[in-house]
Amino acid sequence: MAHLLHIDSSIQGERSISRKLTARAAEAWKTAHPRGAVTYRDLGSDPVPHVDTATALARMMPPEQHTPEQAQSWALTERLVNEVKAADTILLGLPLYNFGPPSSVKAWVDHLIAAGLSVDAETRQPLLGGREFIVLASRGGGFGEGTPREGWDHAEAWLPHGVALTGLEPRFITAELTLAETNPAMAELIPLAKKSLADAERAIEALWTPVGAGA
Repeated sequence: MAHLLHIDSSIQGERSISRKLTARAAEAWKTAHPRGAVTYRDLGSDPVPHVDTATALARMMPPEQHTPEQAQSWALTERLVNEVKAADTILLGLPLYNFGPPSSVKAWVDHLIAAGLSVDAETRQPLLGGREFIVLASRGGGFGEGTPREGWDHAEAWLPHGVALTGLEPRFITAELTLAETNPAMAELIPLAKKSLADAERAIEALWTPVGAGA
């Protein structure tokens, strides 16, 4: 059975563009996989704990030697990795906050990097490769080539490196200038913002072909 892992991370609630994009993608996936299963995780409203001393120490000793605190941290890491292992497709909503990813996404990635779970403890070979990893990104401003802030989007630049040890390879679909309609200083960019969003929506609709289509 096909399995989707749908992850949101925006703290903007119903105003969030990345949430709208992941919801659209999830519906497209369900249409293409009507018998598929979906696991949902909301890092925006229910973030996982950041990696701390207990998390680090839990990775340096056998589970039977864990303290209760370390055991709890390791159990969470196992749960997060197993959610990825169970999925054929992963959708991640990735808004840009202060020119980087939400800290909740960084915490999620940090938990995924675990020897024996996502990386072979002896060979260091990645264990999560071969999955479709679609990232629905949103950026309030413009960060493309030739813009004043070209290169300031450190979220999209970081994520492929952040998950590289696991074998996951993200594919990005991005809507930018999302603040144009609410920021008077960006009013002249509204047409470009609408085009960017429409392009992202078209890219989402082209991701999967419904079962039986074209037969």
